[in-house]
Amino acid sequence: MSATRVFVARLAGCAVFDPAGDRVGKVRDVLVVYRRNDPPRVVGLIVEVPGKRRVFLSIGRVTSIGGGQIITTGLINLRRFEQRGGEVRVIAEMLGRKVTFNDGSGEASVEDVAIEELEPGEWEVEQLFVRRPKGASPFSKGQSAYVTWREVREITASGEAQSAEQLIATYSELKPADLANTLLDLPVARRQEVAEELPDDRLADVLEEMPESDQVEILSGLGDDRAADVLDHMQPDDAADLIAQLPEERGEHLLELMEPEEAEDVRMLLSYGPDTAGGLMTTEPIIVSADATVAEGLALIRRHDLPPALGAAVCLTLPPYEAPTGRFLGIVHFQRMLRYPPHERLGTLIDQGLEPVGADTSAAEVSRILASYDLVSVPVVDEKHRLVGVVTIDDVLDYLLPDDWRSHPEDEDEVSKRATARAQLTTGSIPIPSTARRAADGTR
Repeated sequence: MSATRVFVARLAGCAVFDPAGDRVGKVRDVLVVYRRNDPPRVVGLIVEVPGKRRVFLSIGRVTSIGGGQIITTGLINLRRFEQRGGEVRVIAEMLGRKVTFNDGSGEASVEDVAIEELEPGEWEVEQLFVRRPKGASPFSKGQSAYVTWREVREITASGEAQSAEQLIATYSELKPADLANTLLDLPVARRQEVAEELPDDRLADVLEEMPESDQVEILSGLGDDRAADVLDHMQPDDAADLIAQLPEERGEHLLELMEPEEAEDVRMLLSYGPDTAGGLMTTEPIIVSADATVAEGLALIRRHDLPPALGAAVCLTLPPYEAPTGRFLGIVHFQRMLRYPPHERLGTLIDQGLEPVGADTSAAEVSRILASYDLVSVPVVDEKHRLVGVVTIDDVLDYLLPDDWRSHPEDEDEVSKRATARAQLTTGSIPIPSTARRAADGTR
């Protein structure tokens, strides 16, 4: 990226800093407005600040873009962003649109947009990176080209969103929680379109990071077969929570369509009360025999797809080794395994001071145990002392936090006070009234 020309797709996720070097958020999109005879003008950036809130940053407040970071003047209006008529989000709406060449040479789709600084605080769309349709060969990718805005014209109407595939490709590197927030920022119909294009495992990860009401809305828009496939990829406890929110008839139908082993775990979880250890637990801990060695235990917790909380310990039981298991023997923490040679039997390293909880133990009691003994997880057994799952710290946090914790912003007054104080310390200026500031710099 040069100092004056920036490709928008490369800005997604870039950190935003104030002049003092403190990080204030990260870029989620670029906002432009169309003009009759000139290329679209950049009006600002959409920035995600702590609290998962999207705010508007006027392009006039950006002093530097380059090196994967954006520097601002330090003054950011923390009011939640609301898109206005005539404004277009480049990543969410422009990428993937169809254009036709003015010279009659055919059509292409937009894969990236370059914005250029004409003078301080003035940016506009300068170039498009486009790709022509695939050739006759099934292995051809289609020729790419750089064109100016005036060399092409859009086929789709302004404001129409791009293909879902293009949006998914742009956000392919986002973590599930960030992608979930991005989807929730889209219109309902657009959100459903993108959800339908996501792979089953990716959509499952994203749904786990959404409020239950939004999970239900998206799942309700999927066909039964697709919905069952997505549920198969979700953690059993998350799938159970989601199915519990659906109408009973559809929930049962989806369970019948799921893989038998996955459906069995979900049915077991649904049989427990939501405020009990059984209702909170995860049914897929690492389970081994007492004769397994330290080397085997460490190999199992190294799996890249294993959540960190589940990798903090291994559970020892008698056969069978899938929940509900044979009799529960104990738990070995990974730190203890690191202190012994690879050939040491795990049966000799059991934590003798940790007692499992019953499946009907209250969630409050489980929370107390985890907090009192500084635990990451606690095993759960049934009346026959068979291991049925473990409750992890994130299971308890999901229960204790408010229902809207994923989207609940930090107190806006407190955030504004800290931002104002930081701006004063950095610039030595006294804030002007908000109405005058909006008129002066276009902040919202």
